[in-house]
Amino acid sequence: MPPTILLDLDGALVDSLPGIEASGRAALAALGHPPDPALDIAAMIGPPIEEMMQAMLARYGDDRVAEGVAAYRADYGARGLLASAPYPGVPEALDAMQAAGARLILATSKRRVFAEQILGHTGLAPRFAAVHGSEPGGALDHKPELIAHILARHDLEPDACVMVGDRRQDIAGAQANGVRALGVLWGYGSREELEAAGADALVAAPHDLAAAALALAARTR
Repeated sequence: MPPTILLDLDGALVDSLPGIEASGRAALAALGHPPDPALDIAAMIGPPIEEMMQAMLARYGDDRVAEGVAAYRADYGARGLLASAPYPGVPEALDAMQAAGARLILATSKRRVFAEQILGHTGLAPRFAAVHGSEPGGALDHKPELIAHILARHDLEPDACVMVGDRRQDIAGAQANGVRALGVLWGYGSREELEAAGADALVAAPHDLAAAALALAARTR
């Protein structure tokens, strides 16, 4: 059976920090908070936006998470998502995986509608057989539930899949579903984070991504 490669978006395929950072600061401003140059938004990318906003607002002693998320999404949908760009070498890596017979599925905690817009804007969309992300209501916000949904929706065997991501949430989501996990080192998580989370393998550069993902898919348990 050809392998299925599940891929995270932010930090794995695209550098989305400029847009996320701008929209995060716009959300804080909308809630009346002055900009804080010391705020490290990159370190917060990975979990669902509600958790990211909670961490951002905690610096101000503010618990208006729902209002902050609404302000963030309004700004991100209008302009923030357009600032995302593929990491050099990622399009070629996706092409190489497809050429080897792999099916590519996006698995992101970002709202699916935003993910689809980013893939379209960056030209990556045609490479994906399906796009899955969070939906209104929160049922698929977290990676364990999201990956379980993808496996069931596409009738996939966990042993035939690999999850590619840059944060511990990607690794945990894969492990919860019996899927091998490949950590990438060019995103927003560190080597130490990915190793501690239990990634099955790590890859240092996008030009090595296809070979690493396909090798991990072929590995027997």
